[in-house]
Amino acid sequence: MSYVLIIGAKSDIAKEVARIYAKNGYNLYLVARDCDSITDLAKDIKIRSNVNVKLCEFDIAKFETHQSFYNGLEEKPLGVIVVAGYMSEQKECENNFEKTLNTINVNYTGAVSILNIIANDMEKNKNGFIIGVSSVAGDRGRKANYIYGSSKAAFSTYLSGLRNRLFESKVQVLTVKPGFVATKMTAGLDLPAKLTAQPENVAEDIFVAQQKGKDILYTKSIWGLVMLVIKHIPEFIFKKMSI
Repeated sequence: MSYVLIIGAKSDIAKEVARIYAKNGYNLYLVARDCDSITDLAKDIKIRSNVNVKLCEFDIAKFETHQSFYNGLEEKPLGVIVVAGYMSEQKECENNFEKTLNTINVNYTGAVSILNIIANDMEKNKNGFIIGVSSVAGDRGRKANYIYGSSKAAFSTYLSGLRNRLFESKVQVLTVKPGFVATKMTAGLDLPAKLTAQPENVAEDIFVAQQKGKDILYTKSIWGLVMLVIKHIPEFIFKKMSI
C-alpha cells in the first residue's frame, strides 16, 4: 500500500488522522520537529494496523531544508496531509513580531514551500492527493485572532489555487476548515459543546471527505452554515461586533 505523509504529526488531530489512514491500510511517514514525542504513537500504529510507519524530523519553518527532505523520502507519498499549525495569543502577536512571523511561517509560508515541491511531483505523475488543514478563522478577520486568521486565510486561498491548477492532472486538493476542536492547543478555553469537535471525529471527517474526492470540508459540518452567516454580515455592522 502507498505512503501518506503527515506533516505536523505531533498534533492531536494529526495523531487521529494517522490512526485512521493506517487502519485503512496506508503506510505512513510521520513528520515532526522532534520525533521522540511520537515514537510511542508509531509503535502503537504498527502493532494495531500492521503497516509501515517511518518517522522523519522536519521543521516546516526551515524552508531551505524542504527540497532535500522530500528528495530523501525513499518512496514518494501518494498523499500529503499538512496539519502543522501555530497559534499564539492575538495580543502577544500584536506586541511581538517574532510571534507574528512564526504564525505566518508555520501556518502559511512553510506549508506553501513544501507543498510547492510536492505539487510539482504529483503534477508530473498525474496522481495523488493533498490535504491542508486550515481553519474557519480564515473565513473572516476578527479582532480576537486576525493574525492567526489571516495566515489561515492565505493558506485557504493557496489551496484553492492549487486545486484549480492540479485538477487537470487528477490530483485532489482538499481544504479542511475545522471550527472549535478539543485539543491541547484549546485546553482551558470555554468552548461551546455543540460547536466543538473531538480530534477523532475530525480525522474521520477528513478521511471520508478525501476518499469521496471533496474539495472543502467544514468540521463540524455546522460550521459551514455558521461561517456563511458570518461572511455575509455587512462590514458596517460587523466592525462594531465583538465576536
